[in-house]
Amino acid sequence: MKILVIGLGSMGRRRIRLIKQYNSTFNIMGIDLDAERRFISEEEFGIETGEDLEQAVKEQKFECAIICTSPLSHSNLIETCLKNDMHVFTELNLVTDGYEKNIQLAKDHNKTLFLSSTFLYRAEIKKIQSLIKEQNKKVNYTYHVGQYLPDWHPWENYEDFFVGNKRTNGCREIFAIELPWLIDVFGNIKDITVSKSKISSLNIDYNDNYCIIIEHENGNKGMLAVDIVSRKAVRNLEIMGEDIYVSWDGSAEGLKLMNLETKLEEKIHIYKEVDQLKEYSKFVVENAYFNEIEAFFKVVTQNVEPIYDFIKDRKVLELIDRIEA
Repeated sequence: MKILVIGLGSMGRRRIRLIKQYNSTFNIMGIDLDAERRFISEEEFGIETGEDLEQAVKEQKFECAIICTSPLSHSNLIETCLKNDMHVFTELNLVTDGYEKNIQLAKDHNKTLFLSSTFLYRAEIKKIQSLIKEQNKKVNYTYHVGQYLPDWHPWENYEDFFVGNKRTNGCREIFAIELPWLIDVFGNIKDITVSKSKISSLNIDYNDNYCIIIEHENGNKGMLAVDIVSRKAVRNLEIMGEDIYVSWDGSAEGLKLMNLETKLEEKIHIYKEVDQLKEYSKFVVENAYFNEIEAFFKVVTQNVEPIYDFIKDRKVLELIDRIEA
């Protein structure tokens, strides 16, 4: 299979590494306007690269495209790839630009339009979901996700990174990562109450912290805190109910369940082997990114139904619009 990876930044190179891990026989080409990124990718993975997407699709036939550029560029790239009869995997879009057109285009060309939602593929999330279903009672939760924006990509200025843009801002990205799995685990959202502000000196024109009370349709409730000001990278979840207490610090080893008889929290060991890269925080587990790549190719080759799509994402982005409004 011939794969075109568009965007050779950190996410593009991650996807190339995992595609090679999934199937080393796949033929991969990378596209990026930046010569240094192309050189790094050629050296690291031994792949062909180019800077011109139109030229690449004119000269070669690709079965799949993996779009790893900044979100505001996705819509046009998706359209180009679908029109050239490619199955498309795209990273988070954060905006609904071109959704209707590209959903229809994928149907017209009978091609997969696959959207990343990596946390839905985390083993910890799946375990949390099964624990909540087993106890079969309403629960409450508190969840704080935060990290200082300049620390997200220390190798580049946050003002030059898409999270500096109000339309694709840092808090919005966190919401787009977290809300799909929160909805999947705790149920569809009935109502939200939002408190937000800007408390940092960051050179941004959007709110940098949110406190939200969430009511789910099934009676579960949550308090969600999201920010881009926390100097410590934080992902702290507590789930409590009459028959359950679960905590998770966001790491592969950090999921705990209280033994109701001994009143002690016990670690839940999930992974046989954890794939992590040293340049990322403990929250970044490569296993989930691999599972997502595997799921994409199963949709393409086996017609498996994806667990997340543009229809679900549109509802999530509409919810984020409400939160930001």
